[in-house]
Amino acid sequence: MSTLRDSLFNEILLARKRVYSVAPPTPLEEIALPIDTTVLLKREDLSPIHAYKWRGAYNHMAQLSPEAYSKGVVCASAGNHAQGVALGAKLLGTHAVIFMPVSTPGMKQRAVHRHGGHHVEVRLVGDNFDVASEAAKEFALESGRTLVHPYDDLMIMGGQGTLADEIVMSGKGPFDVAYLQIGGGGMAAAVACWLKAYYPDIHLVGVEGVQQASMAAAIEAGGPVTLPYLDVFCDGTAVKRAGNLTYTLCAELIDEFITVTNEEVSAAIALLWETARCIPEPAGAMGIAGIMKQAEALHNKKVLSILCGANVDFERLAWIANHAGIGAARRRYYRFQMPETPGGLRHLLDHIFEGVNIIEVQYGKVDKSLGWPIIGFEASPDALVQMEQRLVEDHVPHEDVTLREDVEFRIINYEPELFHNPCFLTLEFPERAGALREFLGTIGDTANICYFNYVYSGEQVGRALIGFEFSDEDNRLKFKQTLAESRHDYNEVSLTVLERIL
Repeated sequence: MSTLRDSLFNEILLARKRVYSVAPPTPLEEIALPIDTTVLLKREDLSPIHAYKWRGAYNHMAQLSPEAYSKGVVCASAGNHAQGVALGAKLLGTHAVIFMPVSTPGMKQRAVHRHGGHHVEVRLVGDNFDVASEAAKEFALESGRTLVHPYDDLMIMGGQGTLADEIVMSGKGPFDVAYLQIGGGGMAAAVACWLKAYYPDIHLVGVEGVQQASMAAAIEAGGPVTLPYLDVFCDGTAVKRAGNLTYTLCAELIDEFITVTNEEVSAAIALLWETARCIPEPAGAMGIAGIMKQAEALHNKKVLSILCGANVDFERLAWIANHAGIGAARRRYYRFQMPETPGGLRHLLDHIFEGVNIIEVQYGKVDKSLGWPIIGFEASPDALVQMEQRLVEDHVPHEDVTLREDVEFRIINYEPELFHNPCFLTLEFPERAGALREFLGTIGDTANICYFNYVYSGEQVGRALIGFEFSDEDNRLKFKQTLAESRHDYNEVSLTVLERIL
């Protein structure tokens, strides 16, 4: 065991009394994932700030001298570390100046004030963490305040390691494998240090986000390196450069490093909602994402994961929900070619889409003879594979456009000058498999669809904006009569809106 590892182990021992005087242990719960594996989840989302970061911040601050308390502390953070420092400042009676990027969501700023009250001052500086961090370091030097680093500090890591102490003390071990998310590496290093001491045979997997893998890059390079680009979807682990101390410890203690995509993390968030009725922040679900990615290798094993935080911005849930199906291999988007004739879309749907649900349609007429609708489907991975096979066997022109930029941002091109006697409606139909095809069947060949914009919203009814065109006025009248008899709820788009569309 290295001298640094020994020092960290001792820091965790000393941190226990300080940390446990503030809050009780968080639960360690077994969750029922759809795999043949026993998975236990450490619920740090149930801690005082809904994340583990308070442990390290408080442990560091509780060891400051009276002189340091009188001057106060300073830190830089885009979220959970800031809340931990704020809580520590309030509990210990000191003052904290917290530097956050200007882009920090209001929810996280309000959380800092809620935990720290008049003991904190938030300063918004720069567009990213690096700028805020430099400003915090400069201010610490100028003011004489103590800088509380988010991860590369033994006292910080000592506090984080107390969550591993709680895991061991729960009596629910030993574990075969543990999945530890890595940002700067403080939590991973501390938890790995403690778990390896008590479960020497445990296999530790470090989980990093794609385009966030600063620790794996450091391991490969033989020392910390700065990533040229940093994806911030998993904002709790968005660190461009691993710490010097954390790199040394993770290189010694972590057995394997893997990466997970944002879509796989979104699928893990959805899975945790379905199984445990909790909604973690993206970084909090990375361990579960890693487990699901390696599920086939975990047969009959006892596995540990840490839900390290749940401070997710409400506005992000829509993106997460839309991408969870992709990450779980249950959702795909395809671009098709079809004849631009009445009934063309209906014939396409009738021909190939048995056993799958349509969750999105993006289509606009751009050619007189051919159409290229983009359709999103959701089904089991096996059903989607079978659908792909049918498309190939039946020679249906198509391409997989999942995660293409124009699909992602829902860019629907159309040429209004090609529309003939158009009529635009907002239509409601039951949100169930086959309902959309049934509706298209009721209108028959009296109308041709020249525009279709629909996305599944999770409600009992689906809502779509659909443009129809007609060869003559008789067909238009026949269509409206058919629509009225179908008992679908609809509204014709107003002339004001129609002027903008056309």
